[in-house]
Amino acid sequence: MSRFLRITLAALGAILLASVARAEIGPDGLHKQDWFAITFRDIAEDIEDAKAEGKRLALVFEQRGCIYCARMHEDLLTDPEVRDYIDENFKVVQYNMFGDEEVTDLDGESLSEKTAARKWGLLYTPTILFMPEDLPDQSVSASQAAVASMPGAFGKFTFLNMFKWVNEKGYESEEHFQKYHARKIEEARAAGIVPEE
Repeated sequence: MSRFLRITLAALGAILLASVARAEIGPDGLHKQDWFAITFRDIAEDIEDAKAEGKRLALVFEQRGCIYCARMHEDLLTDPEVRDYIDENFKVVQYNMFGDEEVTDLDGESLSEKTAARKWGLLYTPTILFMPEDLPDQSVSASQAAVASMPGAFGKFTFLNMFKWVNEKGYESEEHFQKYHARKIEEARAAGIVPEE
């Protein structure tokens, strides 16, 4: 095989791999995953629906042109280990930090996505709010009810461990997420695995 043909085939292979890793971008400019849930964005209803499916609700806030959101979609949410774990255990609903879709907060207030983001004090994209397993007993906002949040983009191991910590209800234990994460890193190293971040 000629050198030119090998280089051409390698370049085509790299382009094909890059296109496979890219997530689809919707009309709102946000990256999409076909396993994300499409709902009416009534958070109380979404918590109950997630529980009925044996899952937890996670709200992911993104914005058009966010390079960290793109990284999350292209590097993390397309990774089979990450994607499969999250899809199996969480109902993920995507929000546009500057969007106008209607949201019904846990306290019953109807507002736009962008107003909800301001009300809940969200400043970074992506930000993931992890909702409680059950509806709160009192009238509170989603940010007050959240059992954990993940602001910003992280490496695979940190990202996946946060989902595992929430799924295992680590927020109810004495083991803070940072200690849980450090323990998981040590366990991985002892098993001969070098975790990415």
